[in-house]
Amino acid sequence: MTQEIITFLYLFIISIMINLIMFIPAFIFKTDKLTDLSYSITFIVLILFTSLISEFSLLKLIVVLMITIWALRLGIFLFMRIRKMQKDKRFDGIRESFLRFIKFWILQGVVVFIILIPALFFIIGDASKVWWLGLIIWVSGILIESTADFQKYFFKKDKKNKDKFISKGIWRYSRHPNYFGEICCWVGLYIFVLPSLSWSQAMIALLSPVTIILLLIFITGIPPLEKYADKKWGKLKEYKEYKKKTSILIPWFRRN
Repeated sequence: MTQEIITFLYLFIISIMINLIMFIPAFIFKTDKLTDLSYSITFIVLILFTSLISEFSLLKLIVVLMITIWALRLGIFLFMRIRKMQKDKRFDGIRESFLRFIKFWILQGVVVFIILIPALFFIIGDASKVWWLGLIIWVSGILIESTADFQKYFFKKDKKNKDKFISKGIWRYSRHPNYFGEICCWVGLYIFVLPSLSWSQAMIALLSPVTIILLLIFITGIPPLEKYADKKWGKLKEYKEYKKKTSILIPWFRRN
């Protein structure tokens, strides 16, 4: 086995172990407060550990900062949100089952590792070339994601908006702008590091943006939220109009 494969195996094991450790108190206390926190912590631990065992360079530092900033922002925001909500409805009927709950936590560790593959290849290898367009896309993504998250947070915090759906700010142009921003972050990072990857590494690393796109558009992101929104506001004329005129993902001008 090459040293790169051994390193990747260690990182994969670390990713799984972090989530298994966090699973224990989450299952014992039947809490959802550790779920998203563990997600962000896993990203930070893996990328910092990888940078420590690799040779330093300014380009590698940029990638480490990109991932750390993204993970810290998301982790803090989601922790603030779950403290207010107390529980995540996605885990109703799951957190009570040992097998179903631990399956989720293991899968979370796997997903974090897959999403980090481009950055891991870059930091472990010869990080000598980048495409700066990728950094521009990443910055745009984190700004869109942050703006969307905080606009929705403060909208829901206002008691006048209780049981209402948000259609203001960036949400006027997309029904899921936060997911669009997150996709931009990982597509941008992939493009940023791509020139330093070999052809085979580039193909393997493509799993990262593809995974996040599939998860958000078809599995854990948009589908359950659209289903929830249809159930809650589907009979309202205002919501029907909003859904008809507003892009589902990419922020765009409203349709007539």
